Amino acid sequence: MSKIVALIPARSGSKGVKDKNIRELGGHPLIGWSIAACQKSRLIDRIIVSTDSKEYANLATSLGADAPFIRPAEISLDNSSDISFIQHSIDYFNNNNLNFEYIAHIRPTTPIRDPKLLDEAINLFTNSKGSSLRSVSQMAESAYKYFEINNLGYLKALGKNDSSIDLYNDPRQKFPSTYTPNGYIDVLSIKFIEENGVLHGSKVIPFMTPKITEIDDEFDFNYLEYQVSKSPSIINNLFK
Repeated sequence: MSKIVALIPARSGSKGVKDKNIRELGGHPLIGWSIAACQKSRLIDRIIVSTDSKEYANLATSLGADAPFIRPAEISLDNSSDISFIQHSIDYFNNNNLNFEYIAHIRPTTPIRDPKLLDEAINLFTNSKGSSLRSVSQMAESAYKYFEINNLGYLKALGKNDSSIDLYNDPRQKFPSTYTPNGYIDVLSIKFIEENGVLHGSKVIPFMTPKITEIDDEFDFNYLEYQVSKSPSIINNLFK
């Protein structure tokens, strides 16, 4: 049977929302939401928090996760890549004879999850021929209708040199659907990462989830506070 580890990144030093990964949402630290969802999964064997902070590590262990190492500062910067901390975690697994096959990458900034969907995503990927799985939501407006500003200061079609934008006034139904990653879950193959040096590859399985709020700034945090205050079932589904 496949061994699956949930890996939750919880870097300290957030700029957009101070200490957002440990800030309370609905009476629970933000990382606690991701830990609780993983604890209710039927398929996740172990929950590990990757953090550069001893304070965060102690909190994670008090909530039932493991934090067996402290992430080095040089891969805990604002511009540090996902692959740097994931490879660091894989190195720890290998050095400690932890024979996981798959990583469920669970971002704490997407706190509201249904544990059943985590298991659906894991099942979908582990029974596929994909190189990875990534959760996405359909965009309300197709990205084909988006613009950039060219070096002359005029609007142009996104990713093109076309500055004539009349075509993009057509109804959204005429444009292909596009999708945005949302941090609900990524499922990654450790073997694939070690053999190819990348996380996702070219055969990425899409996993559609409901539209959700990711926390990037104070507005997002305040909106989620309002949402959980109006719907106590959101908290009860994870913490009761």
